[in-house]
Amino acid sequence: MRTMVPLLFFLAQPFWETTPPEKWTDRQVAAVLQTSPWVESVGPDPAVRVYLATAAPIEQAESEVRIRARKPLTQLDPDYLEYLAENREYAFVLAIPYPALTGMGNADENRRMEEESAMKVGRKSYKILGHFPPVTTDPVLRLVFPRAVKLTDKLVEFQLYVPGIPFPERDVTFFVKDLVYHGKLEM
Repeated sequence: MRTMVPLLFFLAQPFWETTPPEKWTDRQVAAVLQTSPWVESVGPDPAVRVYLATAAPIEQAESEVRIRARKPLTQLDPDYLEYLAENREYAFVLAIPYPALTGMGNADENRRMEEESAMKVGRKSYKILGHFPPVTTDPVLRLVFPRAVKLTDKLVEFQLYVPGIPFPERDVTFFVKDLVYHGKLEM
C-alpha cells in the first residue's frame, strides 16, 4: 500500500510536471500554449488569448514549437529578448497574440493602454512598466509588469485595455496556486 501512494501522486500530476518538454507530444505542447494555467481566454467575442509569456512552461512549449517546425517561425523582437535578459528577475510579461495589427499604431489608443492596463495583487495595484507592440515578425502585444506576485497570494488580476480589437477592455484572472511549476511560481 505504501508504494501505491507515490504512484497515485505521480499519476495525479499534470504531464508538464512529470515529463521533460522535449518528450511532450505535439498535442501536449499545444495544451500548454492554449489551455494550461498560464493561459486564459477572455471575452466578450472576439475572445482574446492572454498568456504569461515568461513562465517557464510557456517558454519551453514555444521553444518546442520552434524546434519541431519545418518552416521558419516568427522571430521574437531582439529588443524584447535583450530586455528579458536584463530584467527577468524584476519583471514578467503578459502576452496577447494579435490576428491583425490594426489599431496598434494609434498614439491615443497606446496611451490609453498604458494608462488603463494594471495588475492587482491583493489590495495593491501596479501599472505596466512598458510594452512591446506586435510587429509583422512577432504579432504579439507584450505587456511588462513588475514581479510583485508571491506564492502566498491567491489571485493575480489584470485589467487590460487592448488597442485595435472590439471591446478593448478585458479582465483576466490567474490563480497563483495553479502557476507553480516544479515547486516554483512561474509567471
